[in-house]
Amino acid sequence: MSEPFLIRTTQDGRKVEVIDGWICLAGAREADSLIPLEEHPNRQAISQAVPGATHAAGRLPFTHEEAAIAQSALSAAKRIFDASPSGITQRLRHAVWAKAAAEGVE
Repeated sequence: MSEPFLIRTTQDGRKVEVIDGWICLAGAREADSLIPLEEHPNRQAISQAVPGATHAAGRLPFTHEEAAIAQSALSAAKRIFDASPSGITQRLRHAVWAKAAAEGVE
């Protein structure tokens, strides 16, 4: 388990952090990856609400600088290897789902 990595604090005081490979808002998981805004299905509303946003993770918009910080923290979390049986099972489960998604299974 890795230490939380602070990306920013929202206007209402909640922390946006990367915790164990997840982007979290106030400790609750939002997403495990960033989506460039031009690929996001709700990009127009996000752009109007948050000028300067370039990426999104769940319902959280990010500027270019925040996205770079978040991506760096996500990459660092993925480099941590859990060699326990449950950690290996989890990595295999993710690999199987990624392969299935690449083949068109939803």
